[in-house]
Amino acid sequence: MQEFMIPLDSKSEVPLYEQVCEYVKTEIQQGHLKAGEKLPSSRALAKSLSISRSTVELSYDQLVSEGYLEAVPCKGYYVCNIQGLYTFCKKSERDNKISKQEEDKARSDYDFALNGIDARSFPYNTWQKLSRRVLKEADSNLFQLGNPWGEPGFRQEIADYLYQARGVHCSVEQILIGAGNDYLLMLLGTILDRNQKIIMEDPTYLTAYYDFRHMGFQVETVGQDGSGLDICKLEHTGGEIVYVMPSHQFPMGTVMPLSRRMELLSWAGKQEGRYIIEDDYDSEFRYKGKPIPSLKGFDNHDCVIYMGTFSKSLAPSIRVSYMVLPVKLMKQYQKQAHPFSVTVSRVDQKILELFLQEGYYQRHLNKMRGIYKSRHDFLLKYLKEEMAQICQVSGEYAGVHLVLTFCNGLTEQEAVIRAKQAGILVYGLSEYCILGNPKTSQTVLLGYACMREKELSQAIKILKKVWEKK
Repeated sequence: MQEFMIPLDSKSEVPLYEQVCEYVKTEIQQGHLKAGEKLPSSRALAKSLSISRSTVELSYDQLVSEGYLEAVPCKGYYVCNIQGLYTFCKKSERDNKISKQEEDKARSDYDFALNGIDARSFPYNTWQKLSRRVLKEADSNLFQLGNPWGEPGFRQEIADYLYQARGVHCSVEQILIGAGNDYLLMLLGTILDRNQKIIMEDPTYLTAYYDFRHMGFQVETVGQDGSGLDICKLEHTGGEIVYVMPSHQFPMGTVMPLSRRMELLSWAGKQEGRYIIEDDYDSEFRYKGKPIPSLKGFDNHDCVIYMGTFSKSLAPSIRVSYMVLPVKLMKQYQKQAHPFSVTVSRVDQKILELFLQEGYYQRHLNKMRGIYKSRHDFLLKYLKEEMAQICQVSGEYAGVHLVLTFCNGLTEQEAVIRAKQAGILVYGLSEYCILGNPKTSQTVLLGYACMREKELSQAIKILKKVWEKK
């Protein structure tokens, strides 16, 4: 039996008994305490650590319940043989990175989050009313597995919305419903030939990039110009599928003009088997000029795979997305044996169906456009008037983020660090670059969806001070 010198921190938020537990578990896991070895009595350990005996007994009881110790009557506590016992390993590098990001968010005063929404403007009352109504009127069929493509009524409402708002002509039979774009891209991966090369813009939307890579596709990125994806470079890649975000490219914020859209459609129509995946990212939010119809709206060759989501317009946690497949690809998918079940519950589909059908969605979009436009205009005005000597702004008039490129010699890395030290989180463009040298980047991204104007004002004034080159 050995004595323990356990480093206890009486000021820690972690209770003393948990600190004792973690110490003993670690000693056992690392082999410093061998199976069959006797531990000090609760009285002896309490005296040694200057803590109460009940604290030690609570620790020992917890270790017994987890299988690390065995209590032998009239003898004491002994270390168990933990071979085969599940233990938590140390966090991986990725887990540590995620934890660090969460820690940074918790410590920051302001966060220009790129995936944020104004959660305070979510239509809680309407959503609750529709939820109660759906459950009240539900019959037993609502709780059975539904159509694997998605409920027909919900898909019809999406088809009607896409025709009216985005100029998309499609039938209900072309639409697939899924819990997020990741899932829909996985479904798409079961249809497309894995030997086909997928082309993406650079900088690019990393989630989709790695989705394709994980599915075994060869993915190549090409640069952009002021109008979006460079068609000349696309022609030389030998790619057959191209993934674009023409409404408001992430992260560059480029809105692809009509002429470039026509060039892209012409490229696809030149060869059988070429497809364009149109991720209609942020299409709901445009603050200047007339809305430009989607690529799918001009698709005369039925070669555009259209993807949309309710994550930006409602809430990311709702996890409802949709995909419109060309007729040929939909027939190919329907021929597959044992189709994937839809990953959105019938209850949620019904709530959203009513939300669309009864005009709540359109009213919510109008409200959010007004809110985001006000924040966009406020932030853009300040940046152009007060920080013109520090940075230039691009990616404006659409979406919910702006792109800042420094003209005072400040690098991306310096800007991010200075902002973080001031309690503000901004995001570097280099995180989304596949090509090029991230070290030379002088660009950061600011999302403004989840901050009110007062918060934006306070944060941007601080950034002006810390970003002035010294």
